[in-house]
Amino acid sequence: MIQFNQVSKYYHGNAAVSDLTLHIGRGDFTVLIGTSGSGKSTTLKMINRLVEHDEGSITFADEEIRALDIKALRRRMGYAIQSIGLFPHWSVEKNIATVPELLGWSKAQIASRVSELLALLGLDDSFRQRRPHQLSGGQQQRVGVARALAADPEVLLMDEPFGALDPVTRTALQQEMLRIHQLSGRTIVLVTHDIDEALFLADKIVLMDGGKVMQQGTPLEMLTQPASDFVRDFFGRNELGVRLLSLGQAGNMARRGEWLEGETIPATMTLREALSQFISRQQEKLPVVDEQGKPLGVLWFSDLLRQRRASNATTG
Repeated sequence: MIQFNQVSKYYHGNAAVSDLTLHIGRGDFTVLIGTSGSGKSTTLKMINRLVEHDEGSITFADEEIRALDIKALRRRMGYAIQSIGLFPHWSVEKNIATVPELLGWSKAQIASRVSELLALLGLDDSFRQRRPHQLSGGQQQRVGVARALAADPEVLLMDEPFGALDPVTRTALQQEMLRIHQLSGRTIVLVTHDIDEALFLADKIVLMDGGKVMQQGTPLEMLTQPASDFVRDFFGRNELGVRLLSLGQAGNMARRGEWLEGETIPATMTLREALSQFISRQQEKLPVVDEQGKPLGVLWFSDLLRQRRASNATTG
């Protein structure tokens, strides 16, 4: 879908991105991560030509991006950022409709698309005529994502989209993005500095430093097969066991055929979140339910600890 071939970008003679070769597959959820100044945001912005590359080539759907009309290119790519950038005096509906209106969609098409996106992002029709100042930070960010998706783009680019939100809202929106990706199969490229966010969302993680790719791979590969001490230290040499728990789900480890009464946890909860539940509830067993709320099994604290010790032994 997107291919970087020996791409470099310079500012005042210094390389922000250097000799970057990267493939982003159609339908992938790719997360660019790294320290401040690593080149991840510059890399993202080069995809839709907010930043022009100086060397190498970037292709989008097998076409060199510089051969494409810049406005046409950007209309094929949704773009969501941390500051959201909603027009303050426009309604939610008009904010979402910005690009479809530019593309000449009919009023009926726009109204239908707005309803579809509001439902997808957990906002009912009562939000249509509200102004941004009438929304919470999390609701504003949802509208920003809806606007980025409004014209059904082939690619969704996201630059630290949840960075300014509180932890609870951030987690909820991360789950929404994962659900949207699973439903739509959209190609998504997201920039973050949050390791746990990257592990939770990504099909593929690209770790950058000094404008170069240090390693790329699945979350499991990044944690269990680090290519260097830098990669191992970045992901937390002493926290790998806990981070690996974020890749598993309660439903996969629950003991089937067992049950107990009490407050349940969903099968989709990560094992890391389940560990927090064990600690806060001070219980050794938790009942797990499936997506329909039906009993699935019982998750044991001892199994979780055993899994963590095994992970530490493997990655140590």
